[in-house]
Amino acid sequence: MLMLSEGQMSDHTGAKLLYPHLPGASMLIADKGYDSDEFRNALAAKGIKPCIPPMLNRREDIHYDKDVYRTRGRIEIMFGRLKGWRRIATRYDRSAHTFFSAICIAATVIFWL
Repeated sequence: MLMLSEGQMSDHTGAKLLYPHLPGASMLIADKGYDSDEFRNALAAKGIKPCIPPMLNRREDIHYDKDVYRTRGRIEIMFGRLKGWRRIATRYDRSAHTFFSAICIAATVIFWL
């Protein structure tokens, strides 16, 4: 499932919408914005191991695989390249369908260059 949300939506709110649609993966890599007991429990219910670093204000230390977490950088680099396209960075398109189409075109061009 793919979800396009407004820029002001928190990671926790967006994650709650995705609980029923979590894929059957063995591991999920996410940033600190997704570090909550509720999200971790939802992943455990689906049999998915979380690779999420703990928030700084978390009382107990939670272990995560730092080597696996480093692979998340590839995704961040792709988002950075997409934001290099002014149309996507400023979201000129009003409808979500047109905006997503622009993202697909940009991702295709970036992949082939």
